[in-house]
Amino acid sequence: MRTHATRPLLAVAALGATAAVALLAGCAGPAGVDPAADSAANGAGAAASSYPLTIDNCGTEVTFDAAPERVVTVKSSTLELMLALGLEDKVVGTAFSDGPVPAEVADAAADLEVLSDKVPSQEATLAVEPDLIYAGWESNLSAEGAGERDSLAALGVASYVAPAACKGEGYMPDPLTFDEVFREFDEAGAIFGVPERSAELVAAQRAALEAIAPSEDGLTALWYSSGDDQPFVGAGIGAPQMIMEAAGLDNVAADVHDTWTAMSWEAVVEANPDVIVLVDAPWNTADAKIAALSSNPATAALPAVQGERYVVVDFPSTEAGVRNVDAVASIVEQLGALEG
Repeated sequence: MRTHATRPLLAVAALGATAAVALLAGCAGPAGVDPAADSAANGAGAAASSYPLTIDNCGTEVTFDAAPERVVTVKSSTLELMLALGLEDKVVGTAFSDGPVPAEVADAAADLEVLSDKVPSQEATLAVEPDLIYAGWESNLSAEGAGERDSLAALGVASYVAPAACKGEGYMPDPLTFDEVFREFDEAGAIFGVPERSAELVAAQRAALEAIAPSEDGLTALWYSSGDDQPFVGAGIGAPQMIMEAAGLDNVAADVHDTWTAMSWEAVVEANPDVIVLVDAPWNTADAKIAALSSNPATAALPAVQGERYVVVDFPSTEAGVRNVDAVASIVEQLGALEG
């Protein structure tokens, strides 16, 4: 694997599939899928998985001469995609997971070495002799973290960032769509030489997404991730917006052109959302957020708070990855229970 700082673009085509294998349970919803784009992508399989394979990843050109054999994953999104593709035998270390993996892949993850609960140091990362670091965020690849990309490349270690996490102009999805999420699954399938597995995963997730009946109640919603003095919420172009739109919710922060944004409690009160989506994380639980909303004089009187009109998603579902479709399904189911 070779890494350079130049920028010849390579779009790895999404791979079509007829087989649908339900890999990470879920029923899900119809927004964000372009059947024409899916149809146009069919048939690219063998070519997309040939080597050498060159990809422009967040502005860094990475060339894979063969499928990586020793991979360190950083963040849940990258680990869980590896597990969904049946590549746990390639993972020599994991780090910075956002919580337990889904039950469907728990056995596959059970014996994997955890290098760190946070971003691993370069020393800890290199100790397991990886040939690839698969990062969930660009910031994971820094001098303070697993290592800078150029420095790692000089040591013969390639790096690849989940494309949805790219922040540079022309690289950050704007907006993020399910078509882009699925394209990224196929790009990973091409990198690791398993295009047929990524095709099956995409087919299963598309089928699940198309099977959902989103809410038609015209509900507005706030996606509340974290923050006490000032809430940190899902904005208009990232995974929260994509998921809420697919579930039939109208995001009260949709006009903010970013993936996430800070929002004042006064603005939340003015927006008066019908429903509040709570992100449940081990370090900042949904129950803690409910307690904060109920005790905060600014929000305690909101009808959504008084009526406990909450839906809950787990933290790993909030970033582009294999849990997004299930998050849509779960939100729609929870909305139905609220109306019931």
